[in-house]
Amino acid sequence: MTIFATYKVKILMKLEHLSIVNYKNIREAEIDFSAGVNCLVGNNGMGKTNLLDAIYYLSMCKAANALPDSQVITHGEDFFMLKGDYELNGQPEEIRCGYKLKSRKSFKRGGKEYPRLADHIGLLPIVMLTPADSSLIQGGSEERRRMMDMCISQFNKPYLNALIHYNSALLQRNTLLKQDPPCTDTSLYRIWEEQMDFYGQQIYDSRRLFVEQFEPVFQEFYSQIAHDKEKVSLEYTSHFQHGSLLPQLDEVRNRDLALEYTTRGSHKDELVLKLGDCLMKQIGSQGQNKTFLVGLKLAQFDYLRRQGSTCPILLLDDIFDRLDAERVEQIIRLVASDRFGQIFITDTNREYLDRIIEKVSGEYKLFTVENGVYAEKK
Repeated sequence: MTIFATYKVKILMKLEHLSIVNYKNIREAEIDFSAGVNCLVGNNGMGKTNLLDAIYYLSMCKAANALPDSQVITHGEDFFMLKGDYELNGQPEEIRCGYKLKSRKSFKRGGKEYPRLADHIGLLPIVMLTPADSSLIQGGSEERRRMMDMCISQFNKPYLNALIHYNSALLQRNTLLKQDPPCTDTSLYRIWEEQMDFYGQQIYDSRRLFVEQFEPVFQEFYSQIAHDKEKVSLEYTSHFQHGSLLPQLDEVRNRDLALEYTTRGSHKDELVLKLGDCLMKQIGSQGQNKTFLVGLKLAQFDYLRRQGSTCPILLLDDIFDRLDAERVEQIIRLVASDRFGQIFITDTNREYLDRIIEKVSGEYKLFTVENGVYAEKK
């Protein structure tokens, strides 16, 4: 029996309607979605990913690729606006956000503006996979920390709070390290180091628990897609494994002064991705890398659904590229099953999307995309 053999999703959230003005190449769009599977087909560069990114923005208060707000505005315009009409726990929920150049970003729930953007995170849980996520494997450790942070923060408010406070204290310590002439007063460093130690321990405890619970689910998804042909694993490493951060910061303070940045702490944590006994980034084929990423994202969905009360929205962008026929077939079976809630999936090849639609037992919609214009196919 698989670890999710009895897992049955109860859909508690759906995006019913999306309004977009001046977001990337989408000048204006009004789209009604299915509560089940939503397929978008079109050539590259037409706006499929941009639509998914707009949905992601409404959940996470920023673009998925961390672009500044000024750079997601349609070229030649000076503002963008997004509005999502959701059903949440059986009740209507309107989320609206907007940004104008040289102005403050506005984010509203039911017409009332949030005092802090962090207060919105977790209301509309979401998981997104795009080709850019290859950086999770090939990029630096900050990419993998961001993955853990984005997942944990959506159901664990104390974790998000600890992350905000830790990063603030880290910024202050780094500012001291960069002073000219150098600051050598250890008491000034200690103020921020104690906060880094306190909040960093909370971050470490949450990340360690996350990896312990997340890894077996990820391994199950990977094994199912790859037909048990390969073994994968995750390994979390942190300076907090050696105890309190304070003596470690004392030990490296002179070196940190010379480098002008902090070399110990939660901001240096790593999530090691392995295929067999080797690093995935060193030996993984293109198909194995793609399978790894799909497994990670499906496991994130499963994890968020189990931890929270709301079923996440799943955004899958161009997931079949570089996969052999067997792995494509396994992913199609997974996506078309009733294990997930509302799904948005894109591809340049309509064949794969039609095969998903054939297997879907519930609601679905198919859209064509061309130059930021979306048309539903009946």
